[in-house]
Amino acid sequence: MDWSTLSQRLIMSEIFSNLVYPFETKFIQVDDYRIAYVDEGQSNKIILFLHGLGSYIPAWRFNIQELKNHFRCIAIDLPGFGKSDKKIHSGSMEFYSNIVLKFIHSIKVAEVNLVGHSMGGQIAINCVLNFSDLINKLVLIAPAGFERFTKEEIQIIKNITKPENFLTTEIEQIKTNYEMSFYNFPEEAKFLIDDRIKISEDEEFYNYCVAISNSISGMIEQPIFERLKEINQQTLVIFGKNDSLIPNKYLHRTTTEEIAKSGCAEIPHSNLILFNECGHFAQIEKSEQVNQAIKNFLL
Repeated sequence: MDWSTLSQRLIMSEIFSNLVYPFETKFIQVDDYRIAYVDEGQSNKIILFLHGLGSYIPAWRFNIQELKNHFRCIAIDLPGFGKSDKKIHSGSMEFYSNIVLKFIHSIKVAEVNLVGHSMGGQIAINCVLNFSDLINKLVLIAPAGFERFTKEEIQIIKNITKPENFLTTEIEQIKTNYEMSFYNFPEEAKFLIDDRIKISEDEEFYNYCVAISNSISGMIEQPIFERLKEINQQTLVIFGKNDSLIPNKYLHRTTTEEIAKSGCAEIPHSNLILFNECGHFAQIEKSEQVNQAIKNFLL
């Protein structure tokens, strides 16, 4: 690659540059993707945070701020999200877990504790199944993968989650979507809404929408529930009882607590914490309690 091509590549990869992160952002090349990450804290005990669908590093801001005093806290923007490259990819869980594997090798650490939220939880499960020797303990916060879908339900979801559906989301709907993800939307979470609105003005917004659509297909087309019993790591599972995203309220009549307990029961060495008056973003809405639970589990 000549210097002019490299310069163009670097300029294009400063996508979503109008987002302000609470920690110093670093970049590393993993396969064809320039991956954004933060690295805070000095401990030899490492936490690697994996964000959820459409999310990014700042979703962990209230956790890293505290946990960096006890652990080395590393969080990445998965390809297609945040400040990482937006080149279109499959969105499969295998794709993401392979990126995580190569990222761990690239930063030259021997072992990490994985903390995954929502889609990041399902990716984390794939990681422990695919390269167990690199993962010490596992923390799953409102993980995708516990809820099961029929073939008919999968097709319904795919039909309504095409990229074009996300391209045209109005600002009021963006606000509603985020507010629904909390039991009681806190003022300190307003940055999620503000950043999502900024993202819609970016030149690579379409690729972001494709990443969301492909990732939804990747989650539901690769069921993980039947393999939960293969997890050997000690696992902490955290759910908010008032999660409006899990289960899918349009397709399933069950409750979040039932989904959480059924999935947790499959994991041999697991413990479940359910927070009252808490939605999908437990790491923000109940940040102090989540941080304490993680410290109790990992220290």
